[in-house]
Amino acid sequence: MKKLNFLGIGPKVALVLLPWLAMSIIISSVYKKQFLYTFSASNAVLVSGIILMIIGLILYFSTVKLLLSGLKETKLVTTGAYRLCQNPLYSTFVLFVIPALSLILNSWLVLTTSVVGYALFSLFVKQEYKELESIFGEEYLKYKSKTPEFFPNPFKLF
Repeated sequence: MKKLNFLGIGPKVALVLLPWLAMSIIISSVYKKQFLYTFSASNAVLVSGIILMIIGLILYFSTVKLLLSGLKETKLVTTGAYRLCQNPLYSTFVLFVIPALSLILNSWLVLTTSVVGYALFSLFVKQEYKELESIFGEEYLKYKSKTPEFFPNPFKLF
């Protein structure tokens, strides 16, 4: 049986996304006032960012653990975060980690990285779908038909 690729489209996405993120952080640092969420001395933005980052990192690393287990056994993972959406690693990064970083740095420009990340994901993800379909066939198609692609369905928790 064919083995799955752990990295998937990650390197292709990272090739554009990481420089975009770095540039948005640099530009936000140089031109702070132009990209602030708030000018007030309130810590609410920072605290919100830290909380969101903690949640995002917990979700991300628990999902990596599930993925590694599935890869080791060449098994389609449909539990945990994969129950909520087909691409929880990308979703967690785009919907939690980057927005958290944006809040921590108090820069809406950093948040544009999420938009770019989602666009890149949409552009390249079909390669992963072809690989999953060729390995898991009908089992994958059934999972794909009933599970949201990117934006998690929290109601599937219940």
